[in-house]
Amino acid sequence: MRCVVLQTSPVFGEVSANVEALADLISETGPADLMVAPELATTGYDIERLATMGRELAEPIDGPTTQKLSRLAIENELTLVCGVLESDGDDLFDTVVVCLHDGSIVPYRKTHLYPAERDVFTPGGELLTVPTPDGALGPMICFEHAFPEIATTLALAGAEIIVIPSAVPNGFEHLLELRSRARAQDNQVFVIAANLAGSGFCGRSLVVDPRGEVLSEAGAEATTLAVELDRSLVEEERRTEPALELRRPDLYS
Repeated sequence: MRCVVLQTSPVFGEVSANVEALADLISETGPADLMVAPELATTGYDIERLATMGRELAEPIDGPTTQKLSRLAIENELTLVCGVLESDGDDLFDTVVVCLHDGSIVPYRKTHLYPAERDVFTPGGELLTVPTPDGALGPMICFEHAFPEIATTLALAGAEIIVIPSAVPNGFEHLLELRSRARAQDNQVFVIAANLAGSGFCGRSLVVDPRGEVLSEAGAEATTLAVELDRSLVEEERRTEPALELRRPDLYS
């Protein structure tokens, strides 16, 4: 399968322009099976401004922004993963939508919030895997790569590819690479980490194989990565080291 990482630098608050920029990137990059954009790629990420402006920028999942993303997935016959700012009643969620080319939209709400986010967002309450024509995806969001239990839960539920839209700032590049590689090798899955660039964010998006080896890595500027993934490597690596099968969860509590 062909995977494309969209490492973008959205303008804060310019939702329509940011979505149009995503559409242009998708068109320019050409055919793909899966594309992954960063955390809050439609609104931009600025936690202080989100605290005061978040409600005017947020939309429900069936709102116009997610509908536009869904149309992009349908028109380009791909699975599109993208971070959006979701409103549901009085609550704001840091959400990733998985848009399938059959028109399905599956939202995942960030469950583990970074301390500065806790006064702005409501945490989600469910981990999930998303079946796609090219294997099951397990979405995580940014800070969640710090929790090995999340990735293992997703892998045990059948995820072959963990997608991690992120907003990792400058100075934390080492965590983005180290944790992405660790979560991949721990669970013998592919990891696709799509990070924001510019405006204080470090870029450095990467794609990691089930051995924990980096297949492709971006620099600090806005760009795209295109990588071919061989899903058979998941099964092959798990045969070589059947760590998930040999877990003893009775000891871990």
